[in-house]
Amino acid sequence: MMIDEALFEKIVSRIESYRQEMIDLQKALTAVPAVGPANGGVGEMPKARTLKKRLADLGFSVFRDFDAPDPSVPDGRRPNFLVSLPGKDDSRRIWIITHLDIVPPGEPGLWSADPYQAYVKDDCVYGRGTEDNQQDMVASIFAARALLEEGIVPSSTVNLLFVSDEETSSEKGLQHLLSLPQKLFRPEDWIVAPDSGNADGSLIEVAEKGILWLGFKTTGKQCHGSKPQLGINAFAAASRLVVELARLREIFDAADPLFDPPVSTFEPTKKEANVGNINTIPGEDVFYMDCRILPRYSLDDVLFEIANINRKMEKQHGVTIEVSIHQRVDPAPLTPPDSPVVLALQKAVGRVYRVRAFAGGVGAGTVAAYLRKQGLPAAVWSKTNMRAHQPDECCPIDNLTGNAKVFAHLFLQA
Repeated sequence: MMIDEALFEKIVSRIESYRQEMIDLQKALTAVPAVGPANGGVGEMPKARTLKKRLADLGFSVFRDFDAPDPSVPDGRRPNFLVSLPGKDDSRRIWIITHLDIVPPGEPGLWSADPYQAYVKDDCVYGRGTEDNQQDMVASIFAARALLEEGIVPSSTVNLLFVSDEETSSEKGLQHLLSLPQKLFRPEDWIVAPDSGNADGSLIEVAEKGILWLGFKTTGKQCHGSKPQLGINAFAAASRLVVELARLREIFDAADPLFDPPVSTFEPTKKEANVGNINTIPGEDVFYMDCRILPRYSLDDVLFEIANINRKMEKQHGVTIEVSIHQRVDPAPLTPPDSPVVLALQKAVGRVYRVRAFAGGVGAGTVAAYLRKQGLPAAVWSKTNMRAHQPDECCPIDNLTGNAKVFAHLFLQA
């Protein structure tokens, strides 16, 4: 759809004038850690309160809350809320969905400064959460504010939705919203989750791999390190299991050029400590694996092959192996590359960043998967510095303003 270019240029000027205010909001949000209880934090409520006050100060007045009960956090609730710009027609809505929670900073010594005190260096804002997901949270807010201050009533209602629990399971976030009796989303809505992308903004994610996060507990028999014949080394058996599980790459070996990388991946990741001293052979060992599976494969088939491998290793090494599932996300139907929201994003990205955006798939999981499973054609897009979850996470200020312009272009298209 064509838009009024003169009007868009006014919006662009507005957004450029917000540059320092966008930085200030980044600093304010970073200073309020929003780590979920599964990662050792108190949840997102303090950050949500800070954000709501800031939104009210910026002129937003239409709020709706959808908090999820959670006795594991001090407030007893996990926040989910939206702010709206009511449109001339509410039959189709535009959604920008960003998440409040962040991951822990990790080893403090790997950061150049306090990860919760954001600062500007080399035209970037540094701090935990500044990219994931505050970059596009702030960008979407100021895109909507530009319309407010220009006195523009959008043709379609614009909803900015802020959710909890994205970094773990979304059970207290988007999954909670989708379970409500009142259906918030419609198939004709334009839904954008700006939580993945690439460095030039050309990737519009329309498909995701299935996810399995698995724990493997190998149990043998503890004994003295000098008498291995009296025990069964669980660590040694687990190490051989890691090597054997690499065969999954040969069993599920298809490639799909829609994705990068184009294959299923099976990576051992976290390992728990076993014995506390060098001269004891461990009787128990625990490690974890992150599996990202192409949509053509069933996760049940993957688990079946893992069970076969486990039985073989148990027989060979005299151990028992228990598998625990820490996250399972079955592949969702893809969003058609010619769906209206994808085409609209292509126009907006082309206009703002002068690149040809394309539809592709990723291995990372986003909230879009839950939407797609309910027949809602969500698109995932962001121009990103790709520093999420890393020490010295940062967000280029030009991405803040540029992505805001992309969102504003979407609002005007609709």
